[in-house]
Amino acid sequence: MTSWFRRRDHNIFTNATSLLVCGLLAGVVVAAAAFPAAAMTGLAAKAGGQTFAGLPSELKEFSSPQITRVYASDGKTQIAVFYDEFRSDVPLKDISKNMQAAILAAEDRKFYEHNGVDLKGVARAFVSNNQGGAQQGASTLTMQYVRMSLAYSATNPQEVIDATEDSPKRKITEMKYALQISKQLSKDQILERYLNIAPFGNQTYGIFAASHVYFNKKPKDLSVAESAMLAGMVKAPSSFNPTTPSGHELITDRRNNYIIPAMVEMGVVTAADAEKAKKQAVPTKVKQVGRGCAWVAKNNWGFFCDFFYRWWLEQESFGATTYDRERRLKSGGYRVVTTLDLKGQAGARREISERQSDNSQNALLLAGIEPASGKVRLLATNRKFKLDDPDNPQNKVSSDPRKAREGIRGTHPNTTNPLMSGGGDITGYQSGSVFKIFPIIAALENNYPLSYPIMAEKQYVSGYIVGPGPATCNGHFYCPKNAGGGGGKMYNMWSAFANSINTYFIPLQERVGADKVVAVAKRFGVQFRVPDPDAKFANDPASAKQWGAFSLGVSASTPLDIANAYATLAGDGKYCSPTPIEQISTQDGQKIDVGKPFCNQATTTDVARAALDAARCPVGDSAQLGSCNGATAPDTRGIVGHPVFGKSGTTDAEKTASLVVGTTKIVVAGYMANPDWPDHRDQMKHGIINPTVQYTVKEYMKDREKAQFKKPKSSKIIFGEQRSIPNVECDSVSSATNRLEDLGFHVSKGAEVDSDCPAGTVAGTDPSGRTIRGGAVVLQISNGKPTTQVPTPGNSGPPGGPGGPGRPN
Repeated sequence: MTSWFRRRDHNIFTNATSLLVCGLLAGVVVAAAAFPAAAMTGLAAKAGGQTFAGLPSELKEFSSPQITRVYASDGKTQIAVFYDEFRSDVPLKDISKNMQAAILAAEDRKFYEHNGVDLKGVARAFVSNNQGGAQQGASTLTMQYVRMSLAYSATNPQEVIDATEDSPKRKITEMKYALQISKQLSKDQILERYLNIAPFGNQTYGIFAASHVYFNKKPKDLSVAESAMLAGMVKAPSSFNPTTPSGHELITDRRNNYIIPAMVEMGVVTAADAEKAKKQAVPTKVKQVGRGCAWVAKNNWGFFCDFFYRWWLEQESFGATTYDRERRLKSGGYRVVTTLDLKGQAGARREISERQSDNSQNALLLAGIEPASGKVRLLATNRKFKLDDPDNPQNKVSSDPRKAREGIRGTHPNTTNPLMSGGGDITGYQSGSVFKIFPIIAALENNYPLSYPIMAEKQYVSGYIVGPGPATCNGHFYCPKNAGGGGGKMYNMWSAFANSINTYFIPLQERVGADKVVAVAKRFGVQFRVPDPDAKFANDPASAKQWGAFSLGVSASTPLDIANAYATLAGDGKYCSPTPIEQISTQDGQKIDVGKPFCNQATTTDVARAALDAARCPVGDSAQLGSCNGATAPDTRGIVGHPVFGKSGTTDAEKTASLVVGTTKIVVAGYMANPDWPDHRDQMKHGIINPTVQYTVKEYMKDREKAQFKKPKSSKIIFGEQRSIPNVECDSVSSATNRLEDLGFHVSKGAEVDSDCPAGTVAGTDPSGRTIRGGAVVLQISNGKPTTQVPTPGNSGPPGGPGGPGRPN
């Protein structure tokens, strides 16, 4: 067999003679089509020669559509494939000799003898076609390759028609190109290109796809019978389709009675092997090769795959329009290594499945992102990534009463909505107190230190004007309270964040400016997808100044938004846009830069490190720079086993519960919400969302080195500028208030205490001596009852109150 495949010498014609004879023959073909009686006249030959000589001989450069393969971060595990035509080019050495022989037996037995055009075959076809005999095409394999190449390189519909219409003009064009190609390429190169471009039916193009779809094997492993069947299909893939009754009969006959006998005549198959091959059954079914995210190997990868797909369609580098970008994805033959961490993804899905059924209307939504890189490592939820079958629906009727009345079904258990990352109809969910990190960052940026004290009341009467509602007081003012009745004492950023004190963060937001807090959230990647009022507040600084409840998480966000915002802290203030890409390579192995995350410094390194230190308190870790005095998710540190930071959150009536937990390697944000009906009546439980997030982070961090968070370089961001508090003992409340406010302190009236000062006057201050510039000072009021021991004025305790200068209470 090997000797048969050796390239033959072109000993029939020289190149010059070939061109001359083909030119004359082309003239005959053209003339015969228009004037049959004059087919052999000199006029016809002359006209044909002019036509032939005027044709171009260089094929346009083109690339046939190729499969794009998408892998997990290990670079080995295939997540999905994208294609318009299922095709992937392979070199001739990886195609079995059986297949090479079979295609020549079917399409061009003299392939190695002619110069791209079989002149005897053209003449024979001409005579037969013009004498009423059986129609013959006489197209060589090289001419067929030309035809397919012209179709693929076409830039408009007319060029496609010209390349494929059954006409003498097309045949002449193919002949001219075929002669030129035969001078430029070796026979093996032409054969390789042909086998990689030929159609084989059932949405398969090229021998790689055909061998996988029909026989689930590589092209190099095709047998005689398999090769003969595939070769027989190329002539008319629809007619010779083995999966249809008529096609199965036709292709079996063509294989057994035409192609295999031809392979015997060619000397590449023995008679005995031919008989065995004829007995091999022709398949009636083909392997379904899925494409896109609905066909991922593991269903829970589908949401990440969809995030990748949506990301691709947004990249202008791949085309001016989403249509252009999609075509590039489905035809470019890229090798895409994504950021998906298989271990982390599996752990997240497992933790979710243990706590919430896929059939629950309430969704557990997890997103994990790597600090300082924007690399999305996991996206998981208790849903199947698939479209619900409208003919056999599995999804329950929507929990939203309005939608239920219209018979609209919900998104459980099946959905393809981007629940964790947002987009399309998914605008996000209220997350609650995880937003309190934003006023902390804004305050630190505006020279309010971590130790900044505020007297947090049980209920705070703000200056924000709002409409009627449960948090409205004094007619139209926003007046938040604390969940669980907290407040009534002095807090700083550590203790207020640890205990989630609403009446600390709203006055802090007022002092910094709500517009500045909103601006921080935008810089840290929160997307404002919801229409008014959120979009109005977010995009209009003047309106944002009145967004009183913003710091309590009333704006819609997604787990990916919040995971990346907190990851920005762990990245020393560097924000990176979320990306699903590790590396994209072209078909020829060239690496391209598209997919590298856009990163910028969202805040200073010291601000990021200081805010992160405060964020260690809510999750049961120890702040390195102050004291926490509480936690809202205190078991987190013990479960994860690494230094952690984060925050829990709950919205009004517990319609959403959230928790974000981060280390130096991963930040995971989890929401428990109802994607179909935000105003549902269920209570979302931290007993479900918290362990789901905690153990997902634990699983991800297993066997990874423990790493401590870095401290800020400047102590000023911790303690701020200290100012002396004047002695106002026995002053009237109004006089003391004026003196302290003139010095920039925030003054409030505290409880009555025993004092030698007259009743109703000031007995002292808390703190006394010194405190932070612009900090809170509480006036202690004398009840007129003498004390047994009078403290020395101005020296009633350590500077800055309990804990020393600026230390938390």
